[in-house]
Amino acid sequence: MLTRFAVAPSGFKESLSAQAAADAIAAGVRRVVPDAEVDLIPLVDGGEGTARALASATGGRLVALPATGPLGEPVGTHFALLGTGSDLGSADTAVVEMAAVAGLSLVPHGLRDPGATTTYGVGELIRAALDTGVRRILVGCGDSGTSDGGAGALQALGARLLDEDGFELPQGGRELTRLHHIDPKGLDPRLAHTELLVACNPYNVLCGERGVARVFGPQKGATPAQVEELSAGLENWAYVLTRDLPVTCDLYGGPGTGASGGLGAGLAALGARLLPRFEVLLDHLDLDARLARADLVLTAEGALDHQTPRGKVPAEVARRAKLNGRPVLALAGTLGEGAHTVPGVDAFTGILPAPMALAEALVRASELLTDATERALRMILLGAGLPRGAGV
Repeated sequence: MLTRFAVAPSGFKESLSAQAAADAIAAGVRRVVPDAEVDLIPLVDGGEGTARALASATGGRLVALPATGPLGEPVGTHFALLGTGSDLGSADTAVVEMAAVAGLSLVPHGLRDPGATTTYGVGELIRAALDTGVRRILVGCGDSGTSDGGAGALQALGARLLDEDGFELPQGGRELTRLHHIDPKGLDPRLAHTELLVACNPYNVLCGERGVARVFGPQKGATPAQVEELSAGLENWAYVLTRDLPVTCDLYGGPGTGASGGLGAGLAALGARLLPRFEVLLDHLDLDARLARADLVLTAEGALDHQTPRGKVPAEVARRAKLNGRPVLALAGTLGEGAHTVPGVDAFTGILPAPMALAEALVRASELLTDATERALRMILLGAGLPRGAGV
């Protein structure tokens, strides 16, 4: 009999936070097994909710402030100061969540143009974190609405990006094709004495056929022509960064350089270390031990497809669960090509009971996820109760 459940979902982009997804799944479990022992493990991947989740997990706090949003207008945002419960360095560590100031959810659908959006606010948050006196800043990458290679962040931190005539470049990824020289003399000197870490998906690279503009540009609103323009700009960005700054890593194709529209590359050029996000973000949760205690592990994300094994939460949960021989059920808002090939996932299901408009699905996501969990669990228990070899 299934009595112990580990519920370890990511958030559903532009719909449910990881915590809300976990709560919805737990409600579905309890409809079927009212006395179930449900361990809620909402997981963040560096994107939306990362700063809040890490502040909560470590007894830290959020610092609210205004900063420049992805469209160049002020937005209300935040960064986190971690508490003493962190393995990252207790109260000496700040967490800057790029999605909180340059995320796709901050760009209205009708205004989505990754050639125009900026990471300037990310640099402002890093500066604000430096003002608190921390010795380490962790930047969480994910759910970005930008493709400027982190150029805006470097500008906010004091670098001057100049065209061939010596004029400062405007903000936005499409301007990077005109970049001729980077003047680093104005960079905030405190960066040299602060450890800068970037939690990112190592599968995301800056340039090439699998470069970030080609893989994620269309999701952010780029047309095919804009994808090629952005790709060319990021190639030039990597070239000029490598020439004008003391870069010691491969910015073109190094792991994580394409994180958050290339923010990983921009910060790596400042000396940041790009780290696999799950090594940084999950280990403080004692995740492996908690999965091992469960009779069934449930995970979820907005889309289950061929991209899931490339650093997405359900694939990491499944990998860790399998190390302890735990079965895994994955729930998803949509099922795409390759959904059946995610290693470690024993069963999966979409949450939509019938075709519906995306807007309706986003609004009803919590309800749909609860109902889908109930349906799937009832099927699992029915199958477990059938005599071996019985027909259905």
